[in-house]
Amino acid sequence: MSDTILGLRDIRKSFGDTEVLRGISFAARAGEFITLLGSSGCGKTTTLRIISGLETCDSGQVLLEGRDVTDEVPEKRDVNTVFQSYALFPHMTVAENIGYGLKLKGKKKPEIRKAVAEVLELVQLPGFEERRPTELSGGQRQRIAIARAIVNAPKVLLLDEPLGALDLQLRRQMQIELKRLQKQLGITFIYITHDQEEALNMSDRIGVMKNGVFQQFGTPSEIYDRPKNAYVARFVGSANVLRGRAAYEGDTLCLESGGVRMPVLANAAPPAAGEVLTVAVRSEYVDFASETESGIPAVVKEKSFAAGMLRIALETGEGEEVIASRHGIDFDLSPGEHVRFRFRKEHALCVEAEDET
Repeated sequence: MSDTILGLRDIRKSFGDTEVLRGISFAARAGEFITLLGSSGCGKTTTLRIISGLETCDSGQVLLEGRDVTDEVPEKRDVNTVFQSYALFPHMTVAENIGYGLKLKGKKKPEIRKAVAEVLELVQLPGFEERRPTELSGGQRQRIAIARAIVNAPKVLLLDEPLGALDLQLRRQMQIELKRLQKQLGITFIYITHDQEEALNMSDRIGVMKNGVFQQFGTPSEIYDRPKNAYVARFVGSANVLRGRAAYEGDTLCLESGGVRMPVLANAAPPAAGEVLTVAVRSEYVDFASETESGIPAVVKEKSFAAGMLRIALETGEGEEVIASRHGIDFDLSPGEHVRFRFRKEHALCVEAEDET
């Protein structure tokens, strides 16, 4: 896992006057599952296309096993891509679809048949050789598209939102299957999605993108529990972002808001007293203060229930929305009621303010 198999160095790309990638860099190790996570237009698909050779970068380098492939055509790169649209040939059988790349490489028919049978076992669709894409379900077509991509044993497999066309239950099932397959094959996966749950469930590391820049690159735990800035905190897990002034009680950093001081975890460079402080707190860690406890004043705006969780929307005196969530259908609070909310120090992290560029 320590060997770097894919490296991007200071990749820049513009379409006309629009700068899509603004000097991104990352390295992927052999057998690693990396997800590029971001909203539409953040640059993740362009990054994938540059790795595959389907798009050229304006500057920077793409390295595959230490070799510069920046200017090489796609067929010269040991990289395959799985698309959301499956891109299967409708007039070909499953076996012909999977073996198409091997046929182009001049492999003999017995060798192709053996490879196709082996890869169908891997994707748990043995005996499907003679079926046509129109005879398959969406999940089966996606497995065949993956089988076609891995039959050539690429060094890196690129997956462009491959589960986006599937329904929720099937998508979750395929997440498990993809992770199993990736670990079994030991191929490096570069996966792109806008679905944070998908990224957290499947990845060894996640690169959160916004406006052609990585906001943070780290493990799922680092991204979720230690977001670098307000954008990452909000995008991954929908954290509350509170702003106030930095205050100190001894050596303890506090968020001062609504006349109340709440202890928070400092980052590497805690601000001076009186400076603006931005703090991220997950909704599940927001609690309500009792009569004897200190808390930030707020007003209950609404209550809603979904997926076994009660969602309580609050508004602070500064006009900020704060969400508190908990298991259960009801909680003894009503819209318009004045409350005080609180959180524990270990659940409140000082983060960088969101970059608006």
